[in-house]
Amino acid sequence: MAAVHSIAEDAAGRAEAMLWSRFAAPSDAADLRASWLSLLALRLGRTRAALLLWADDAPGSFAVAAAWPDPQRDLQYLGPTAQRALLERRGVVGSSAGELPSPDGSAQIAYPVESGGELLGAVVLDLGAGPRDDLQQCLRQVHWASGWLLEGVHAQRLREREQALDRVHRYNRLMATALQERSLSAAAQAVAAEIAIRLACDRVSVGFVDGRRVVPVVLSNTASFDARSDLVRTLGDAMDEALDLGVALQFPVPEGDEMGVMVHRDAARRLGIAAMLSVPLMHDARTVGVLTLERADGPAFTAAERAELEDVAPLLGAAWGPRRQQERPWWSKAREAVAAAAHAIAGPRRPGLKLVMLALMLCAAALALVDAPHRVTARTVVEGATQLATAAPFDGYLAEGFVRAGDMVRAGQPMAQLDRRDLELERARWAAELEQLRRRHQVAMAQGDRAATGVLAAQMLQTRAQLDLAAEKLARSTLLAPHDGIVVSGDLSQSIGTPVEQGKVLFEVAPLDGFRVVLQVDERDIAYMAAGQRGELVLSSRPGRPLPFVVSRITPVATQQDGQNVFRAEARMDELATGLRPGLEGVGKVAVGERPLLWLWTHRFTGWLRLALWTWMP
Repeated sequence: MAAVHSIAEDAAGRAEAMLWSRFAAPSDAADLRASWLSLLALRLGRTRAALLLWADDAPGSFAVAAAWPDPQRDLQYLGPTAQRALLERRGVVGSSAGELPSPDGSAQIAYPVESGGELLGAVVLDLGAGPRDDLQQCLRQVHWASGWLLEGVHAQRLREREQALDRVHRYNRLMATALQERSLSAAAQAVAAEIAIRLACDRVSVGFVDGRRVVPVVLSNTASFDARSDLVRTLGDAMDEALDLGVALQFPVPEGDEMGVMVHRDAARRLGIAAMLSVPLMHDARTVGVLTLERADGPAFTAAERAELEDVAPLLGAAWGPRRQQERPWWSKAREAVAAAAHAIAGPRRPGLKLVMLALMLCAAALALVDAPHRVTARTVVEGATQLATAAPFDGYLAEGFVRAGDMVRAGQPMAQLDRRDLELERARWAAELEQLRRRHQVAMAQGDRAATGVLAAQMLQTRAQLDLAAEKLARSTLLAPHDGIVVSGDLSQSIGTPVEQGKVLFEVAPLDGFRVVLQVDERDIAYMAAGQRGELVLSSRPGRPLPFVVSRITPVATQQDGQNVFRAEARMDELATGLRPGLEGVGKVAVGERPLLWLWTHRFTGWLRLALWTWMP
């Protein structure tokens, strides 16, 4: 009996050692999770069944990643406990009958697997009979064991990231090879050679679309070849098949691929090769070329190799497509364009195009003959006719602000209050000093000391002047509105207690009985402007009501506004509309005459063209 028990222990030890080997070097993520769950179940000892749920591709969805002891066993009865752990995101203890363990200590425990706040899954264990006090210790062991699982997950993610970085590095190196050569054929030759080495191919060919066919222009490891040879024709036929279907084609055909490869199969037979892969090079949603790979003795191209080439193909197409067009002779491009246009206009087909051309010619004639008002458009700002500033009368501190920008004020209304405490102390000091000097002056007069009397009288005059100055500052510490109007700038509500300097502008008040319109005229239109011209203004605040105005003055000095050179023009409004406020912006249009419609729509471009020609001409 002891021998049988020893044999069982040895078998269990070997099984656990194999599980540790699988866990230390898993073949994939599924093998890692299965071996981890098995080790955890064996570690706890009293485990009857175990289930590991893992996040699926769909958000909030979890699938069975591993089951113990039998993956085919139905473990749906563990679902409610697993759902509780996933929803509450904490370890839970329950049983098939409720949320409390059974009297014999058997229970279901579940613990969520999280990483950085991300819920990855949950592990559920069906524990057999045993001490109920050990359930908390089991939860702790599951928590500690999940660290090994997370370590494997992190290692797997790190490997995937390294593989992705390696692919990006290969793509960058391949694109650098594709772009470093001056000519397209040399670039294609270098790329074909690099792909042949990278994917262990016997030959890599590059062909470009010419009309409705693909013409092979590069064969790896071949400096020159006869374009009329059987080899080139066979490769061209295989490339034409990829061009017609617009997808990557492979022989032997992968399992589950329904796309036919009849030409590729025939080409592989005629060339005597075991594997063939053609990938179209796309640019602007059209095929510009085809990349064909061959292996004489195999093996067949894997799905990873095909996916890598399908990722590289758009990059090569984007790099080579424009260069293919650029390297064509200019006369070939011009001849093709002229022939296509002439055939479309004068040929027997496309009557709709001819009607469109006739309609365009009639429209151009009408535009050249019909006159329309020429109006100069400019950005406008409404300003007050006059604008008075209220400045700090002396250095001090701001005590209170009564109004802010946008408030209506009356003449003499308090707008702000400066701190008066220092001024009151100064006035009291000068008043006390004046009283002392007055008493000393009386004593000197009583004693008949004329010299002292004269000096004290002068000091009294100086002290009285300082006292009057302090009183004047106290009177001016309250800033009053200069006239009725609206405060256009100034908000001291956020600056209480801050120092102010003498002469600093605190408020600007504009009256509401007079406004002017300021137009920012582009330098290209200033030549059409003159005083006395009439126009209309549409404000952003009231787009449905145009306001008439008359240009009164044009300032002959340019300024920069939003990167453009503009001139300032002033205009007066014919009537004062209700609701006008300084600072309102809009768009003004000034009538400057009449011009043909064609000129109105093209004069900006023709002006720019004339200036450009003048600049470029020697």
